[in-house]
Amino acid sequence: MEEKKKVGVGFGVMILKDGKVLLGKRHDDPEKASSLLNGAGTWTMPGGKLDFGETFEEGAKREVLEETGITLNKVDVICINQDIIETAHFITIGLFSDAFSSEPKVMEPDEITEWRWFDLNNLPNPIYFPSAKVLENYKQKKFYISK
Repeated sequence: MEEKKKVGVGFGVMILKDGKVLLGKRHDDPEKASSLLNGAGTWTMPGGKLDFGETFEEGAKREVLEETGITLNKVDVICINQDIIETAHFITIGLFSDAFSSEPKVMEPDEITEWRWFDLNNLPNPIYFPSAKVLENYKQKKFYISK
C-alpha cells in the first residue's frame, strides 16, 4: 500500500525596517539549504516549520531567534498561501514584524550564508517562492491569493 503524502505547515516572517525587508541567502548546496520546497541558492525570509503545540506567533519568534538572533517584540499573521511542488505541499503562514530588537547575525551558516536588508522595490533574484508569495500578499494587501 502506497504511503499517503502529508501536508506540512510552515511560515515565513517578513521583518521590515525603514522600508527594507530582511532576506537571507540559502546555501547553494541543496543538502545544506534544508528545504522540502527546493530553495537552494535563493533569498528567503526567516521561517521554518511549525512545531506541535505552538502558535504561529510562537513558532515565528522561535525560528527568527534561532536563525538571526533577532528577538521579535510583536508579530502578526498577515497571509496564508499554499506552496505545492511535485514532492511537497505546505500551507505557509506569512507573518509580519517591524517591532524587534538587535541586528541579524548568521546563526546557522550551514543553511543561510548571509542576511541583508533589501528595499521592497529592489529585491534580489532568485527569491524562494514561498517568500515571494508572502511579499506579494503584503504588496497587494491581500490575505490569500489563489492561483
